[in-house]
Amino acid sequence: MKIDLSNYQTIDFEKSDLIPAIVQDSATGVILMQGFMNQAALQKSLTDDKVTFFSRSKQRLWTKGESSQHYLHVNSIHTDCDRDSILVLATPDGPTCHLGTQSCFAQAAPDFAFLGQLNRVIESRKTASADTSYTASLFAKDISRSAQKVGEEGVEVALAAVKRDREELINESADLLFHLLVLLQKADVPVTQVIENLQQRHK
Repeated sequence: MKIDLSNYQTIDFEKSDLIPAIVQDSATGVILMQGFMNQAALQKSLTDDKVTFFSRSKQRLWTKGESSQHYLHVNSIHTDCDRDSILVLATPDGPTCHLGTQSCFAQAAPDFAFLGQLNRVIESRKTASADTSYTASLFAKDISRSAQKVGEEGVEVALAAVKRDREELINESADLLFHLLVLLQKADVPVTQVIENLQQRHK
């Protein structure tokens, strides 16, 4: 994945040799962890495409995942308005926290984070055997089946809304969102491109 260097060159290391670095899941928005970077850690993160910190306890560069293999792959790096802290958008290979949880901040997550997590799970089922899950069985079929499911669920959503059946509307909307994500994966259209399209319309 190509790294967006953003405005990382403007980071002001003259204020401090170590600058706070927050890592955020680029797909879900979940804050994964916080560490510290010096110039060498930042450069290594860019060179290796893996988040690397300066460990204050070890007094050396430390690549997250070097023991667990749960690396954080760098997507983009940004700095704040004062140029003295870093935000890294990354893709995790697995749990980030040493306690085995997704984030070092426990269950704190944006409301929409689960859609990103679900989309990631759906993607992982694309090459799985058809008999391992319902999602994998959809990928094993022609795209027309996924398209049919989206159409069916869309009608069910509309009918539930007309009937003013709140619970049915919630359930059918969940079905529609799930099958739409599957269809997009089947068509090799990243959901991020749909979001970008919405952003352009908003402008």
